Amino acid sequence: MSTIPQQELPRPGGFPEIRYKRYIPKVGPSGLVLFSGITLMCTFGLYRTGQGNLERRELEREKVWSRIHLIPLLQAEADRDTYRREVAAKQREAEIMKNHKGWKAGESVYNSDRYAPKPYVVLP
Repeated sequence: MSTIPQQELPRPGGFPEIRYKRYIPKVGPSGLVLFSGITLMCTFGLYRTGQGNLERRELEREKVWSRIHLIPLLQAEADRDTYRREVAAKQREAEIMKNHKGWKAGESVYNSDRYAPKPYVVLP
């Protein structure tokens, strides 16, 4: 008695389809729209940065030229202040040393003909 093996068959109507894909609905803009938007924003940002750099460079140039034009005025003010301080120092020296015979106010105390500018001392 030999038995022939019975092969398993699908049920009548077949098996249901196997889901192997993800069926996710499309939500939001596409990749092309996102890429285009980011490109536009970056382009606009770089344009504004360039305009800001031009403005900053112009302001820096204006500041440098204003300083160049103010240098003579500031130098004249410094010269007037230095002269005023030297005259006041000579007057104080003459007042302090008035009892010493032969003392000449404002003369150098060094025995040299070399020029040495007077130190700029700020007194209270």
